[in-house]
Parts: sequence; structure tokens; C-alpha cells
Amino acid sequence: MATDYDAPRVIDPDGSSQDSLDELKSRSNESQSAVVDVEETDTAESFELPGADLSGEEFTVRVIPKQADEFTCTSCFLVHHRSRRADITSGHLLCRDCAG
Repeated sequence: MATDYDAPRVIDPDGSSQDSLDELKSRSNESQSAVVDVEETDTAESFELPGADLSGEEFTVRVIPKQADEFTCTSCFLVHHRSRRADITSGHLLCRDCAG
């Protein structure tokens, strides 16, 4: 059955369907739990702050030297394959992204 949520609500004239305030309070107390679920990954130690001291860390990144078929763009300084070189006769090595 479709429900029109924009339609005004129908209120019982005698008010028998409305719950008393005491009943609502007792229901809300029953449904709430005093136990809080906290995962170990949610602790403050798992967050990295910007500007943190990383001098004791070792990075294991393999650096591959520039190959013969690659060039370094003089605008963005990224290494691209020769197929990404823009056809500009100004003598500057530009990638298609920076030229266009």
C-alpha cells in the first residue's frame, strides 16, 4: 500500500491512540543500552596527524629509473611515455595534459 507522506495526519478525536508521557519514557529507557560498542581500531592511536614525525619510519618503495622511451615534462615534472608527448615545436618537452 502506498503512503502519501505529504498528506496531513489524521488524529483520533478521543486521543485514545496517543500514549502517555510516562509510557513513552519507560519505552525509551527499555530500548536504550548502557553498553557502548567500541572497536580497537577506533582508538586515537590509529590516527595519523599531519606533520607527524616520521623520521624513524622506513619506506620500502622500489624506484625505477627513467627509461629510454620516457620523458620528463618541463611543466608538471612527471615522467611520461613518449606517446604522451605533445607536438609542440617550441623545444620544451610537454605532456598532453599540460599542453592542452
